[in-house]
Amino acid sequence: MFRALFAAFVLMTASLSGPAPAAAQSVTMTWKFKAFHKNIVDIQFYSQNRRNTWPGGNKVWSVKNYETQNIRISCISGERICYGAWVRGTGSSYWGVGQSQKYSCTGCCYTCQANTSTPVINLNAR
Repeated sequence: MFRALFAAFVLMTASLSGPAPAAAQSVTMTWKFKAFHKNIVDIQFYSQNRRNTWPGGNKVWSVKNYETQNIRISCISGERICYGAWVRGTGSSYWGVGQSQKYSCTGCCYTCQANTSTPVINLNAR
């Protein structure tokens, strides 16, 4: 009798809690950059929804003068991501949120969506 009551309680509790939440879906997004600076420009990405950076581990992607670079990152669908770019070896020339996300920006953040690409982001010499 006790087992039957316990089993009924467990089934009733499970049905009240609803379905399990869906797991976050990791997708690939492509960022496109073209540098118009005589020196190397380094780039990192910063999540606005969690503590995550790309490529991570104090690494960067580098873009050389007039070179277009496609950078693919794996992110969570719906996550807001901002780029930070700066001239290697300087703190004065930057784009987006800059190195270590030090600055605010307009138009440097995108929402992660599967199989999407940003327009080419021009890093013009300043």
